[in-house]
Amino acid sequence: LFSKFIHPDKELYTEFYSLWIALMVVNAIIFLVGVVLNSLALYVFCFRTKTKTTSVIYTINLIVTDLLVGFSLPVRIIMFYSAGDCLNCSLVHIFGYFVNMYCSILFLTCICVDRYLAIVQVEASRKWRNPTCAKGICVFIWIFATVVTFSILTMAIQFAACCLSKILLLMVCEYFFPLIIIIFFTTRIMCALSKPSLMHQSRERRMRAVQLLTTVLIIFMICFTPFHVRQVAISINPDMPHDVSLLVYHVTVTLSSLNSCMDPIVYCFVTNNFQSTMKNIFRKTEPAQTSVDILGMNKNTKGS
Repeated sequence: LFSKFIHPDKELYTEFYSLWIALMVVNAIIFLVGVVLNSLALYVFCFRTKTKTTSVIYTINLIVTDLLVGFSLPVRIIMFYSAGDCLNCSLVHIFGYFVNMYCSILFLTCICVDRYLAIVQVEASRKWRNPTCAKGICVFIWIFATVVTFSILTMAIQFAACCLSKILLLMVCEYFFPLIIIIFFTTRIMCALSKPSLMHQSRERRMRAVQLLTTVLIIFMICFTPFHVRQVAISINPDMPHDVSLLVYHVTVTLSSLNSCMDPIVYCFVTNNFQSTMKNIFRKTEPAQTSVDILGMNKNTKGS
């Protein structure tokens, strides 16, 4: 039963060789683009951003997860040719991949909630929006994603009878619940930004918040939703034809990897001059100003 949820690459290679080649090419492109963009972004946020606000801390952790997802893609090819039928090797790769994917989901959720607090609940959230609290939340997310993914995958393998409920629990905890949170806060912040009481905030600040939340929702819809819809479909109909299940699984997993290339769009809305800093890096000149968290700063600071 567990194999219906997780299909090794070897199955796709032996049954749909042409598609396997196409997906490997796509994964190679995702790997190159994702690693380059996220490496540059990590450099900007770690060494070109002096003020490590809560948004920057969440973003740095998101970049790390995207880099780990990117580096896992060539590991799939290497493992396929060297590990052969080693089930444990496949499970280690699957475990690492899912942990990083769910960490990406949770960090994107944190960024959205942080945007809401920074724009709508400025005074009430002041004591929560501090670097120490943000670092603690990041540590909790890494531990939570690792423990939940490991325990559920282990139980699903050892106890096939409860596989369905355990996989569904994993998806509820690490996908559907964050999606509900993102939709809720996106709706709240869009309603709040239309109120006259927030018109004192700059148009740029308000537009960046909306653009960031919209981008995160688009990433969820394109990258993460197809994979989890497929998992739910398998839970409802375990007798789905093997060929269909195999094809949909590998296509949706590839889509989930695409978020490592799309997340850099989110970084553009976290700081006020991320794009200009990146351009200056390529031009080998010093940036005109240090990147600051325009959305995370209070309205009465120089950054705003």
